Amino acid sequence: MPTYQFQCEAEPHYRPEQSDPAHSVYVFAYTITLRNSGDVAAQLIARHWDIEDARGHTQTVDGLGVVGQQPLLQPGQAFQYTSSVPLRTPMGLMSGHYFCVAVDGHRFEAPVPTFVLKAPLPGGGALH
Repeated sequence: MPTYQFQCEAEPHYRPEQSDPAHSVYVFAYTITLRNSGDVAAQLIARHWDIEDARGHTQTVDGLGVVGQQPLLQPGQAFQYTSSVPLRTPMGLMSGHYFCVAVDGHRFEAPVPTFVLKAPLPGGGALH
């Protein structure tokens, strides 16, 4: 029986040069690595993100592809991209999933484990 699976890893980074803490603007970049860990080629079609700031405000983002692409990944192949998100607080959470379609027409979702967006404290420390 075929296996349909993408593994997703996220690496967030605070972007101080794009942020303005005095006006409650904190920008985070995140690099996502998707790997087709199944045994059938599949294409990433769409994305869904839930982004929550430290005040509990949640933003939902849905869209086709990622960074203007809809990569087709062969088994074992990986795709990496970087995007960004602004928050109104120096800390937040992000989670979501990708909607994928295998070359045989099977549809599946690839979850992205929740990851933390966290700006360093003034003076070099980090929020906990």
